[in-house]
Amino acid sequence: MRWRLLRVPRMRWRLLWLLCAAGWWGAGGKTLRGGFASSSARLEPWRPVARFQFHGDHAVLCVRIKNVAVAVTKAARLHLFQAQEWRKLQNSIQDHSCTEKFSKAQLTMTVNHTEQNLTVSQIPYPETWYVFYVDKFTCEENYSESEDIQFEMVLLNPDAEGNPLDHFSAGESGLHEFFFLLVLAYFVTACIYAQSLWQTIKKRGPMHTVLKVLTVALLLQAGSAFANYLHFSSYSKDGIGAPFMGSLAELCDIVSQIQMLYLLLSLCMGWTIGRMKKSHGRPLQWDSTPTSTGIAVVVVVTQSFLLIWEQFEDTNHHSYHSHHGLASGLLIGLRVCLALSLAAGLYQIITVERSTLKREFYITFAKACILWFLCHPCLATIAVIFREYQREKIITIGVILCQCISMVILYRLFLSHSLYWEVSSLSSVTLPLTVSSGHKSRHHF
Repeated sequence: MRWRLLRVPRMRWRLLWLLCAAGWWGAGGKTLRGGFASSSARLEPWRPVARFQFHGDHAVLCVRIKNVAVAVTKAARLHLFQAQEWRKLQNSIQDHSCTEKFSKAQLTMTVNHTEQNLTVSQIPYPETWYVFYVDKFTCEENYSESEDIQFEMVLLNPDAEGNPLDHFSAGESGLHEFFFLLVLAYFVTACIYAQSLWQTIKKRGPMHTVLKVLTVALLLQAGSAFANYLHFSSYSKDGIGAPFMGSLAELCDIVSQIQMLYLLLSLCMGWTIGRMKKSHGRPLQWDSTPTSTGIAVVVVVTQSFLLIWEQFEDTNHHSYHSHHGLASGLLIGLRVCLALSLAAGLYQIITVERSTLKREFYITFAKACILWFLCHPCLATIAVIFREYQREKIITIGVILCQCISMVILYRLFLSHSLYWEVSSLSSVTLPLTVSSGHKSRHHF
């Protein structure tokens, strides 16, 4: 008995090294360590050293420095601007000088002690704040080399009891608990269904390869959730987290996205090409041609390139980034085009399919594809109407849940005895990745 296997191009796996490098490019945290450099502040005075979404009445910015004498000599200061006010100032028609701009800061802290705290209070709703470092050389033309001020900056929000101990910004609050519940759901589901799924895969039934690829993608999604949970657990204690776990979570999610893209695209392309080439008396079959493989490879490589580019544009550990960059916009556009293309191809198949059972199978598969590809663009569009601090949570939680639902639909479709198994039993080549047409159909249950 010969099986038609889903061929995954080797080129796709070579991209993983680039993905690993992109994941390590940056590690954002709310405990920052480094040096306040006068040269950097002078060259890029409008570049904030930190940004944070404060909320409540007792949020705190804590700064610790080592060389106090240098800070006093340079008249070091930290200026805090609300993001909205800063954007208004930047877009103002009036030509403000450097000194005038910084004088309009909502809060200012003079850095002249080993440890200082600045309370940010009376915040009507959570909003992003920018923190700028300024000294006597920032806005002056004359500059002389000076020693950097080594610092540690901790940004804290009030916890449930009102104490400033929460390292999470307003946009990240609740994600730790969400990933805990997600990991718990994966664990419970694995305890219930893992053994029966493994037995089904071991029997090497008609959908052996598809189930293996789908299961690998699901394991990668679960691994991403677990790594995110570990990262946020560490982050809740020190404001830094586990950068390796954050990078690993993004890498697992990216590989899972690529895996699912190739699976869904290859299946749909195989059905479409098979429908275009088949005669009236020949059933629809998987047609692994250079055309279908080439299209799948081109789309996979394009998405991989955009995912890597997106990582370099936004260096914080987020699987679903803010959509202000060009790479993010192109990635969303690609997903919309994929959803429309697959929907159009499946619609052509559904409209000419006479069998009610097969038509129901293709319709369900189309729903899973559309949900997988369109959930991210739709949620990113919907999130625009919400406040900035709510957008990340809406997109992250919404996309993960929608893609989990899509996977559940695909599993039920490919394992259902009332749908796929009956459809595939009509002909050994009715659906892709089944027994070759030169052999008799033999299904294993």
